[in-house]
Amino acid sequence: MNWESPQRPAELTESRLIAAILDGTFPINSQLPAERELAERLGVTRPTLREALQRLGRDGWLEIHQGKPTRVRNYWQEGNLGLLNAITRDVDKLPPDFVTQLLEARISLAPDYAALAVARHPAEVAVLLASYRDLGDTAEAYSEADFELHHRLTVASANPVYTLILNGFSSLYRLFGPLYFSIEANRRHSQVFYRELETAAINKDSQAARAITLRVMSESLQNYHELNSTLPGGDL
Repeated sequence: MNWESPQRPAELTESRLIAAILDGTFPINSQLPAERELAERLGVTRPTLREALQRLGRDGWLEIHQGKPTRVRNYWQEGNLGLLNAITRDVDKLPPDFVTQLLEARISLAPDYAALAVARHPAEVAVLLASYRDLGDTAEAYSEADFELHHRLTVASANPVYTLILNGFSSLYRLFGPLYFSIEANRRHSQVFYRELETAAINKDSQAARAITLRVMSESLQNYHELNSTLPGGDL
């Protein structure tokens, strides 16, 4: 049974406007049509449109000033975490290098939150990783486990900002994760990472956790590039 609630009119309108911004219908720095015209084009009431516009303004998509045309912001420079979560839901509209950019960001962030997690909650990290010895050898199992690991590391780091950032692209991670882990070598690579990080946690060695994570995240980016180059069109 599908328990997911249907989108409210304002949420659906918001999604349609985001898609129009991402596909260039309303490009960066352009002005949206007047409220009456835009509501008619979208087939919604003006109150519904206003609610959607306010949500988009809050997340950094739009610049709204009373009595002035609504401007599409340069969302890559003026957006926030809410925008990141929204943009990853529309995979077809993502820029070609977006996944690479996320992986590069992970290289910068993951070593820090892994080191903090091992410094502050080493036993918890070790217990989790010990359970990974019995992972089912499937792409789906590794994808879910890998996201769980990074999520648990951010929580154990005791810095909620890391968790919020990671949650911002959870849907994209779960989409591309099974593709990445469909390659047996990538599953073996991550299994080595889990064992090494477990040893660092057992030894309460946060600096080793940092170094291991930095190395493995960098190698994972290279593995992604190799996988991407083998696909039709060279784009996951």
